[in-house]
Amino acid sequence: MILRYIYIVAWFLGLALLQVLVLNHVHVAGYAFPLLYIYFILKMETRTSRNALMLWAFCLGLIIDISLDVGGLNVIATVAMAFVRPVVLRLFAPRDETESFTPSVSVMGLQPYLKYLVICVLIHHAFFFSIEFFSVAHWGVCLLQIGLSSLLTLVCIMAIEWIRGGR
Repeated sequence: MILRYIYIVAWFLGLALLQVLVLNHVHVAGYAFPLLYIYFILKMETRTSRNALMLWAFCLGLIIDISLDVGGLNVIATVAMAFVRPVVLRLFAPRDETESFTPSVSVMGLQPYLKYLVICVLIHHAFFFSIEFFSVAHWGVCLLQIGLSSLLTLVCIMAIEWIRGGR
């Protein structure tokens, strides 16, 4: 039990540090930004309550916001994604899965897992970039950043899934 919590906290800190120290300096053509820290919320077990999920999301977003001096942008986007995650997961989870599971390619299959990822990442990025722009004057650039950043984030997540062997 204690090892499980140490594992969770290690992933939490590892992804937060990776995002702050490395990935925030990666910009592809000025439009695509990998926001890999949300992988932590996406990989939480299904038995995690919505309140606990949102608390983890709040803490993760707050750490990223404090580190980057961005007033609540990551908190709002991450908590919004954590709020809808159980509903989205229920849409694509295997029907025969009665126990708690960690969403992955090996448990859900490639197509349902990708659908789950795409919807959650798009929700997060839509909140993130809409709040960042907070204007309809440049909606085309906002949509471009949502699309390209989502694609880059999904590629990073699937690369980690492949490295981890779909666990």
